[in-house]
Amino acid sequence: MPWKEKLGLVHIYTGNGKGKTTAALGLAVRMLGNDGRVMIIQFMKAPDVYGEQKKIAECGAFIESFGLPKFVHGKPEPDDIEAAKKALQRAREVVSSGEWDLVVLDELCVALGFGMLDIEEVKELIKNKAPNTELVLTGRYCPEELFKLADYVTEMHEIKHPYQRGISARRGIEF
Repeated sequence: MPWKEKLGLVHIYTGNGKGKTTAALGLAVRMLGNDGRVMIIQFMKAPDVYGEQKKIAECGAFIESFGLPKFVHGKPEPDDIEAAKKALQRAREVVSSGEWDLVVLDELCVALGFGMLDIEEVKELIKNKAPNTELVLTGRYCPEELFKLADYVTEMHEIKHPYQRGISARRGIEF
């Protein structure tokens, strides 16, 4: 493929607004449309819960979800931390392998924000990325020190959201 000589860069989609995963999935679809190989590793999302999981796989992406079927509120439980560590180990393997044109580490920043992962390990993962692999980190609470290692940093800023009026997350829109 003529574009294979590309330089793999690092993207961060963070902030309290909606659209971080959606932006990453849009990039994944773009890569798939150019015959690229895409791997998505989800840190805080359980398998077979979110609408994008099945459809993005049908489009040709590989997706592995390590979250548990519960939300983490406040202090994470030991099983939440263990799941995040397993996801990080898998991410290390994938990101450094050179097999993937695009790797999305979905909700990695949330796992960092909840103290489930060591930021130094994430920095090492970024530094050890295969040179031609485009890497995307998503999630709220991204530590600013990761911004220095990124080539793109986009912050989604919430201005207005239906939950402010008591409207719960809706299937097909928020999950």
